Amino acid sequence: MAEAAKGRGARSNASGRFEPETVEAFDDGWTGDDVEAAPLRTTLTPEHARTIIAKNTSPDIGFDRSINPYKGCEHGCIYCYARPSHAWMGLSPGLDFESRLFFKPEAARLLERELAKPRYVCKRIHIGGNTDPYQPVERELNSTRSILEVMQRFHHPFSIITKSVLIARDVDILGPMGRAGLASACVSITTLDRGLARAMEPRASTPAKRLEAVSRLADAGCPVTVGFAPVIPGLNDHELESVLEAASKAGATSAMYVTLRLPLEIKDLFREWLADARPERAARVMSLIRQTRGGKDYDADWSQRMKGTGPVAELIAARFKAAVKRYGLDAPRVPLDETRFRVPADAKVQGDLFDLPSSEMEEGIIV
Repeated sequence: MAEAAKGRGARSNASGRFEPETVEAFDDGWTGDDVEAAPLRTTLTPEHARTIIAKNTSPDIGFDRSINPYKGCEHGCIYCYARPSHAWMGLSPGLDFESRLFFKPEAARLLERELAKPRYVCKRIHIGGNTDPYQPVERELNSTRSILEVMQRFHHPFSIITKSVLIARDVDILGPMGRAGLASACVSITTLDRGLARAMEPRASTPAKRLEAVSRLADAGCPVTVGFAPVIPGLNDHELESVLEAASKAGATSAMYVTLRLPLEIKDLFREWLADARPERAARVMSLIRQTRGGKDYDADWSQRMKGTGPVAELIAARFKAAVKRYGLDAPRVPLDETRFRVPADAKVQGDLFDLPSSEMEEGIIV
């Protein structure tokens, strides 16, 4: 059985699906006198991207443009839907995803250049649509912070999602912009059980710290949504009401949920984790998950992939609907103001100074 590396979520590091050869570690039985493996370190590599705003056309996603300051996520959430994206870079969606991170050092300058273009049309930008914008290294890099500063200068509306209390560092921006109708935040809280959170989301902020972030954002005037995502039947679904109640008391004004999705490599990574971290529940959890996906581990149909189908999914939806009403989390969401966007007088459209090929990477930095 695969075992956890300290502070990591994935139990393995199999090659990505695009690689011509499959490479995977295995136990050869020689363990008694072996030298103990070195701790898995996190590497951080600058990525010189051409643009910073990504577009999507998925009909079941509530935004069509986003910014992801980082690729990979050190939080290590075993269920993360972004894991398969690491395969595009020839890396594993397993341990590579949570230990080999990339960042865009020119993010703020790229964003300013894109927003200052004469033909740019303002629409809400979602920050963190793929991986969390508040990685632990954000404390030193300030990559997300620099993006928020540009948004503030341009009066550009944005939403942001995270599992980190580090978002509270930026209340000096999120508060005023939230009060002006230009910003909103979503804090993901999947459980109040610290033990389950540590196993399932090993390097994310504790549940108590996330509730603290909700409170600090709300007190500053930024509207906060709580995301009970993912709902994992048989594992955390029993906490739906208690999480929403706690978030409401902390100051959240709305809520959302997503039923666990297991596309591509995630299904194997999750099953591997489940067998190791919660073996007594593994068979029951996987059975309930399949009951929300028409008997399969996953169904990618856009019409139902976020919520699932069948009696189990319908019961979750009914409980969620009742809970948001009970705890006052069902108020209509006010669209962010797109009319206040202005290009500052000192903003200039720059040339191709930063248009370096995205494949041109510098040496990785150990953090």
